[in-house]
Amino acid sequence: MCGRYDLSSTPAAIRAHFRVPEVPEFAPNPDLRPTDRAPIVRVSRDGVRECVLARWGLVPAWAKDLAYGSRCFNARSETAATLPSFRGAFRKRRCLVPVDAFFEWTGERGHKTKWRIAFDEPAPFALAGLWEWWRDPAAPDAPAVETYTILTTAANAAIAPLHERMPVIVPVDRHAEWLSATGDDAGLLAGVGAEHVRISGPV
Repeated sequence: MCGRYDLSSTPAAIRAHFRVPEVPEFAPNPDLRPTDRAPIVRVSRDGVRECVLARWGLVPAWAKDLAYGSRCFNARSETAATLPSFRGAFRKRRCLVPVDAFFEWTGERGHKTKWRIAFDEPAPFALAGLWEWWRDPAAPDAPAVETYTILTTAANAAIAPLHERMPVIVPVDRHAEWLSATGDDAGLLAGVGAEHVRISGPV
């Protein structure tokens, strides 16, 4: 799973790495949590790659309130294409989630160790995400709220000692394929578990 991550990179670093023309101002956060707002990268209606701020925890359009997102901060890659909460976004609203690292915990409650997991190179990298929009049914004229979730997959050999799941990591040469929503999903998601990440914790 992925319940916390670090995004300490600057807007300039995200702009360069993800090849977007602009990145909205945001406060770097070394410990992002569900319901926080953070940058995501997606393709606009005009077919141009863009970066926007969204709320972590996907809320489908039919949900009654934003609280729905508190249990949808992750989506299993094996079932996202079929579950009602995620299938629309999986088909049409994919995104990349910029991160510097993600975290996992081991140990018993009250004595847990927090582990930082990142690439060998200190640059932002991308997690596979899905985004949605939601409008409060009690305030139909209010602006829509954009939310997102992070896809997970079976842990690779490096992460398995910490947890059985890990976020889906999208390598740079497959960013466009993921965002296009027309690529070979099975092939893309099957390969990500072999990405080279390192455990740099505990923190």
